[in-house]
Amino acid sequence: MLEVRDLRVHYGIVEAVKGVSFDLQAGEMISLIGANGAGKSTILRALTGLVPASSGSMTFEQTSLRGLAAHQIIRLGIGHVPEGRRLFPKMTVLENLRMGAYLQRSPRDVAATLADIYTHFPILKERGTQRAGSLSGGEQQMLATARALMNRPRLLILDEPSIGLSPIMTAEIGKIVQQINAMGVSVILVEQNAMLALTIAQRSYVLETGRIVMQGAAEELLQDAGVKQAYLGL
Repeated sequence: MLEVRDLRVHYGIVEAVKGVSFDLQAGEMISLIGANGAGKSTILRALTGLVPASSGSMTFEQTSLRGLAAHQIIRLGIGHVPEGRRLFPKMTVLENLRMGAYLQRSPRDVAATLADIYTHFPILKERGTQRAGSLSGGEQQMLATARALMNRPRLLILDEPSIGLSPIMTAEIGKIVQQINAMGVSVILVEQNAMLALTIAQRSYVLETGRIVMQGAAEELLQDAGVKQAYLGL
């Protein structure tokens, strides 16, 4: 479904991503883990056209993503839930959700998608007329995720969904991401919370200073002594 080969990204003279390669199969969930500054979010931004790749290739369902604008990439069926949620705080929950469906032309399709969203996020239906900025952190993360799903993406990219959340809400977000994946949506999960990422993903890649230093089945990395010491605090 997605193939990334020798991806390099620069911010000025600083090389933030240094020849990263990975792939994602249809229906799969992979995670990218690593410390702050490892290049995880930059990889996601390159995939969704928010920063230009310096070199390398990114191919989604036989279509090259290199040189495409963000709105063109979204049209291909890729949804991006950015770090920090990036909601429209003064707009209502329902208005935020409708913004996620701007590519859908049929009001009937939008209504059907909204009904599906409410089955997975019932709290958002209850909060429909409430301003997004007044929601709790967990509810805001649910809204950001639901907004991306309004376009019915085949690939959902999640950047640090657990940041700033309590352990209980982090576990709840993890369950929601698993449910989304079980629906057939492929997922790329970027997380500093390595325990969460390695628990819910099928495969994982470990990044350090812009390079992949380990990769494999998530459950195997979860048992690796180096990963335990460096990322799990064990």
